[in-house]
Amino acid sequence: MSRRPVASTSTRTLARAPSRARESAHAPRVESREAALASSITPRSRRRRRVVLVSVSAGVVAAVVSLGYLGQWLLHQSFFRVHHVSVVGERHETLSQILTTTRLSTHPALLDVNATTLSRELAVYPWIASVSVVKRWPSTVQVTIHEVSAVAVAFDAHHVLRYVGGDGRVLSDAPIGTNLPTLVTTPASLAAKSWPYQGVEAAAAQVAAQLPEAFAAQVRQVIVDAHGNVTLQMTTPLRFFLGPATNLTAKFVAVASALAHATFVAGDLVDVTTPNELSVTGPSSS
Repeated sequence: MSRRPVASTSTRTLARAPSRARESAHAPRVESREAALASSITPRSRRRRRVVLVSVSAGVVAAVVSLGYLGQWLLHQSFFRVHHVSVVGERHETLSQILTTTRLSTHPALLDVNATTLSRELAVYPWIASVSVVKRWPSTVQVTIHEVSAVAVAFDAHHVLRYVGGDGRVLSDAPIGTNLPTLVTTPASLAAKSWPYQGVEAAAAQVAAQLPEAFAAQVRQVIVDAHGNVTLQMTTPLRFFLGPATNLTAKFVAVASALAHATFVAGDLVDVTTPNELSVTGPSSS
């Protein structure tokens, strides 16, 4: 009986090798096709995503801008305009003057009303120092006026008595007999200027504004020269020379101490420019 020859294991392995070789030969082609396909698709996808993002961003910006314009338009409609105004703190101006000057009587948009603008507009009135504003939606404004205080009176070049503020500014006419110190300067200065108590001679108003309660009621006049040196004329025939309007606290302490403890005669001039070293000149010295 004849036998069919059987191939060895090595022969079988060799027989299969060509097919694997063919597979390995085709594999790089498949991978290269996939890579080429991926490379061709990815940039397009990225470009599409960018276009979509840009479109969405532009849409959001347009929506926000549109809402902003819509809000501005809405807040400027009649319902949100000023229809009710209350003013407190005014003593030297009328309500009509304030409403007219600030144009609140024209019913502006409540959104546009602010203290900075109102203060700037009301600066034409010397008594007004500042303004505060409270807005109550949808259409109410409360304006609080903060006025300056008069610290003295003074006659102008036409011999009209005026109230004077702490910065030397004219506030308004004052009645004769007003219970405040009177600012006085030299006749030459008063003749040369329509109102001398600003600039160097504003030192008189500065001193008047800081007079302590201890002796403020005893000061009849605050006299200033062309160099800004100040002298206090008391209700008694006694004067205190302060010199420049500096170191006023120490000078006022010296004046108060002298009034309380020293003895003077009519016409004495007490120099307190150096508060710790008082000197007295006049009819007699003590």
